[in-house]
Amino acid sequence: MNKTECLSEKISARVLGVFMLPFVLASAFIGGIMVPVIGLFFALPFLILSLALIFAPESKACRLITEGAKKAVAKG
Repeated sequence: MNKTECLSEKISARVLGVFMLPFVLASAFIGGIMVPVIGLFFALPFLILSLALIFAPESKACRLITEGAKKAVAKG
């Protein structure tokens, strides 16, 4: 894994989360109006998934790569 793959992994997860969020909020709203408890019960896991994708931390491998790059720049 290199720095470019880490960046694309991070961006793709956040973009997927941002695209999911409006659909999840709309389904939660519609589900909350039609069948309040059941509609929100089904929308809540998708809301959690969307927020988890948006705020997901970097993987350990990517963290090591970016820290190594920062140290190399500081030395150089």
